[in-house]
Amino acid sequence: MILRALNLALLVLYPIAWAAPLMRAGLLPLFGLEEISVLTGLQSLWASDIFLGLVVTLFALFAPYIKTIGLSLVHFDLLSRRALPVLSFLGKLAMADIFLIALYITLSKGIGVGRIETAWGLYLFTGCILASIFVSWRTEQSDG
Repeated sequence: MILRALNLALLVLYPIAWAAPLMRAGLLPLFGLEEISVLTGLQSLWASDIFLGLVVTLFALFAPYIKTIGLSLVHFDLLSRRALPVLSFLGKLAMADIFLIALYITLSKGIGVGRIETAWGLYLFTGCILASIFVSWRTEQSDG
């Protein structure tokens, strides 16, 4: 029952995390910092590289959300447990966005010209991913 509730909460929390500020970045310490979210990052990516924008959108938005919906269907016996390996694969695709965020932060800090600060949305987004991994793992462990 707790897994169902946690998984359903993710259906609400994911869109909030996508719009929440992940980080604040600025070119120089004297200027204000611009907030960057998953959605604003995707907008910038779509403007500069459509193919990469499509791939990251798939991994950052669609894969985790479809996985969460699929797990809810399994929890409510509307989808066979045989779908769990496919949902697990979707979860692995969704982890690519965490790598991209970590890479972006690492590169930004390494440049030395700008300034970057993490924001509350990064923690919410990371929490959603970790909760999703936990729900998947516990669902796979349960007898059904």
